[in-house]
Amino acid sequence: MPLDRTKPPSNDSMSPVNNANGNAAVKDTRDRGVQDVPLSTAASALLDFSSILSMVIGGCCANVWAYEQLLVMNPRIGSALTFSQMLFITLQSLPSFLVLPPKGYLPRLKTRQVPLYQWALQVVVLSTGSLLNNWAFAFNVPLTVMIVFRSAGLAVSMLFGFLILNRRYSLKQVFSVIMVTIGVVVATLSKSSSSTKASSKEAEDMYQYTIGIIMLVLSLVLSGILGILQEKTYKKYGPCWKEGVFYTHFLSLPVFLFLIKDVKQGLSSLSLTPSSSKTTAWLILGGNLVTQLICVSGVNRLTSRVSSVTTNLFLTTRKAISLCFSMWWFGSGWNMRLAAGAAMVFLGSLLFTLDHGASQKEKKE
Repeated sequence: MPLDRTKPPSNDSMSPVNNANGNAAVKDTRDRGVQDVPLSTAASALLDFSSILSMVIGGCCANVWAYEQLLVMNPRIGSALTFSQMLFITLQSLPSFLVLPPKGYLPRLKTRQVPLYQWALQVVVLSTGSLLNNWAFAFNVPLTVMIVFRSAGLAVSMLFGFLILNRRYSLKQVFSVIMVTIGVVVATLSKSSSSTKASSKEAEDMYQYTIGIIMLVLSLVLSGILGILQEKTYKKYGPCWKEGVFYTHFLSLPVFLFLIKDVKQGLSSLSLTPSSSKTTAWLILGGNLVTQLICVSGVNRLTSRVSSVTTNLFLTTRKAISLCFSMWWFGSGWNMRLAAGAAMVFLGSLLFTLDHGASQKEKKE
């Protein structure tokens, strides 16, 4: 809470006695200003923010682990996985949005806080971006490259903030984003340095890899657009993140009518695994769905409280943790180019964070 500002002192107030009284009055005002914020309120706010970070870091990292396990079982499970996530989150959120009318027996959806067309626009962006991201693995893009590549969301968010939201950034921030972009390019090119296959097979592999990278580029752009749309929606209608989670996933379900064949193939592949690991495969899918719900809820809660750039910073940190865990657990392909690219991405994100925090502090002062 800002402190009350006192009027400039009059000539009479310049005497030592009046000055001392004035200082005491200012001190009392400051004391009252500090006491206006109860300790319980501050503790509650801190606990709330801590729970959000736990959902984003813990939930999303666990989700990536389960996601990679499923992709190892079947690289083309992308459509089935996206559909399962959309359906699970919709069914879990549905009871909170159903009400019984005073005269009637059939429940209906409660009144929305945000117009339907606002959510419909986000649905197109979310469903397309999610599908492209899940399909990329089937085109020989390693998950380590995907994690590093998608960390460039900071650059996309900054570009859209400049073009759409008319934001201005410091020279350090621009330098940081350039470093992130170069790091992503280096990490993307790391695929060629680790290839030891025959030339014809390598050419086919690189063709598939290029298609996968194009998918990731489009998914990255859509992710940046989604962040801007969410930020503008929450700023205009309030932090209605629960409504956002429900409608963006509920309205995405009709899209999968055009992907029924892919969805059936992905789900049936879990039952075709050896009997000893069949139960494990479905349990991993269940774990992926639960952690996806935690991750999505955490990200939406975070977006409703901070800007899209700040959200991307937290997500970049989460991706760094996921990358390290993927290397340790799965022994994913690693080489010097990928290491250099990842280091540039995460260092650039750190520099951006420090400069962003300093500029925010200067504005407040």
